Amino acid sequence: MSRAALLILADGRFPAGGHAHSGGAEAAVKAGRITGAAGLEEFCRGRLHTAGLVAAALAAAAVLGCTAAELDAAADARTPSPALRNAARRLGRQLLRAARATWPAAELDALAAEFPKGAHQPVVLGTVAAAAGLSAEDAAHCAAYESVSGPAAAVVRLLSLDPFEATGVLARLAPEVDRTVDRAVEAARAAAAGGGTDALPAASAPLLEIGAEWHAAWAVRLFAS
Repeated sequence: MSRAALLILADGRFPAGGHAHSGGAEAAVKAGRITGAAGLEEFCRGRLHTAGLVAAALAAAAVLGCTAAELDAAADARTPSPALRNAARRLGRQLLRAARATWPAAELDALAAEFPKGAHQPVVLGTVAAAAGLSAEDAAHCAAYESVSGPAAAVVRLLSLDPFEATGVLARLAPEVDRTVDRAVEAARAAAAGGGTDALPAASAPLLEIGAEWHAAWAVRLFAS
């Protein structure tokens, strides 16, 4: 296992396309649900314990040997919004392109061949983590942290929020990120041990789903999702 590989994969500058997505924050800002640091913290907390938990579990399960096909189907079932499904696949495709150049591996080539239009991003993330020699816990940490860091970075741009305040939000959420990872990995181990994808969490966030459909219809937007 390489800690340097974990830092590369979790780095916001890794060219995986995440900078173009707000994780639902742009719609939440326009709806008035995020107006500053306090609203950002509540939004990120809700996203962490729903979409973040699901993504972390899917990524961990991919490292532990669950097949990409079954995990991708599980991700589809847990993502009612077509807009969010499309965004997840675009992000997965971009992540896989970057990862194949960074950590060339037969399993990444096979994933690209199996899903030419892109697999769900957490599924790709777990496969990439395994190819980079990372653990299920590492993959889950990447997914869980990304679920809050993406919106935080977006809100700095959307509201000209002080970056120090946004970073403070992430620091206050850090213990919850760790607990979310523990839950996700426990579920992933159950899935890999024979429980299948039914053992993975299916936490829902209806406002994220509704907001994604609303956001997709905008004529002008700063972020893709």
